[in-house]
Amino acid sequence: MSDAQPSPVNGASAAPAEGNRTFLAVLINTAAANVTTSFLWFALTFWVYLETRSVLATGIVGGAYMLLLAVFAMVFGSIVDRHRKHRVMVFSGLVTLTAFLIAGALWLAFPEAALLDLGGPWFWLFSGVILAGAVVENMRNIALSTTVTLLVPVDRHANANGLVGTVQGLAFVVTSVFSGLSVGFLGMGWTLAIAIGLTVVALMHLLTIRIPEERPAAGGEPGAMVDLRGAVRAVRAAPGLFALIIFSTFNNLIGGVYMALMDPYGLELFSVQVWGVVLGVTATGFIIGGGLVAKFGLGKNPIRTMLWIVMGMGVLGAVFVLRDWWWLYAAGIWVYMALIPPVEAAEQTVIQKVVPFATQGRVFGFAAAFESAAAPVTSFLIAPIAEFAIIPYMEGSEGRATWGWLLGDGQSRGIALVFVFAGLVMVIAASLAFLTRSYRILSQQYRTAEVNADIAEPATDRHDDGADDASPAAEIPEAASRGMRGSAPAPASDEPRA
Repeated sequence: MSDAQPSPVNGASAAPAEGNRTFLAVLINTAAANVTTSFLWFALTFWVYLETRSVLATGIVGGAYMLLLAVFAMVFGSIVDRHRKHRVMVFSGLVTLTAFLIAGALWLAFPEAALLDLGGPWFWLFSGVILAGAVVENMRNIALSTTVTLLVPVDRHANANGLVGTVQGLAFVVTSVFSGLSVGFLGMGWTLAIAIGLTVVALMHLLTIRIPEERPAAGGEPGAMVDLRGAVRAVRAAPGLFALIIFSTFNNLIGGVYMALMDPYGLELFSVQVWGVVLGVTATGFIIGGGLVAKFGLGKNPIRTMLWIVMGMGVLGAVFVLRDWWWLYAAGIWVYMALIPPVEAAEQTVIQKVVPFATQGRVFGFAAAFESAAAPVTSFLIAPIAEFAIIPYMEGSEGRATWGWLLGDGQSRGIALVFVFAGLVMVIAASLAFLTRSYRILSQQYRTAEVNADIAEPATDRHDDGADDASPAAEIPEAASRGMRGSAPAPASDEPRA
């Protein structure tokens, strides 16, 4: 087969014997890049709240990140489909490095007081440049999701997605701990310098990785930078997929509440250094949750698994701030984080199974645009409502008299009230999703879809190069899912079980 010609299967070649080793290298490098941007992102959020004590400013900064991601996700998805994945990742790293360097120049050019003036332009420019660099880095995550299809056999997709959650959790542990310590002891300037250095290291390592992929067929086709029409066609080709994206979008609407208010609540209970450590310790929940998915998968129907987990997240979100006990808040965050990787892995696994590889970048970008747009809407709305209405109400005698029986009499009872209602809404939404026609249709399609079955074939199916069952192509998925084969098969029924 000529290098200039796309392969018969959606422009992707069958995964080589080293496919899973390459996937691990890409995964680790992406984790390093995520550590860098999250390190600076967390530090910026901590720094803004500690210096301004403004819930509104923190909510706007957090919401702006998700809003920018929503605006550019479709662009990222189209770029991923039109170019080789390694080139996309290198381009993303270069843009992120440039943005962080500009932020560093602003820090050196202006006094800290000017950069913290919410009424002046320099705060918004400084924050916006950092956020832009963090947003562009997310292009790598879309590319990473497509490399699962490219490099990992289809029956191991859920396990590979679990590994993604595990590595991201480990990155979150490192990030949250060191962001708090860095801002608390070194200040924002040195924190920015560290982020720039880590970005350079991750980019240099990325240049040593080779991802085996032929030129995508979409790369030679004329088209707009944002292929919205192609993305919509790809989503509509999988009946029920749009409903899954809508549900995830609604779930992110609730997630926006936590994004806007979690840090302000935590920083009222802990110092910034301790809060960073608390986030680091609780983020081990990511590792546990992702590790369980990597080992056991998501069952015969990942959609059903996802809905049950979302219901559990809603119950948890409604109870972990009923009292301002630091250990209750920390334990609740730990469990909540352990539930996030299975939910994300479920959606990714469904898309990787039912959407052809050639259009997956656009579909992931389309989903990211919808889902990311939801959180800032809630964040922008709930931050001012909480600061100017709910928090003063709960600090008054009427609010304490009305809700004191449920929420107690501690700090930040207004934020606690918002969390309770957000969690209840999440439980109701997930319960109703079980009853929809889209749930049944997509569950059926997931069981029967074969569109990507021969892109990354299991090693046992390859005999043309002399490979046997022990080929390295199966080593990592086998290790990730060890113990899965011995479990009893899940029932075929798609109806929810008690």
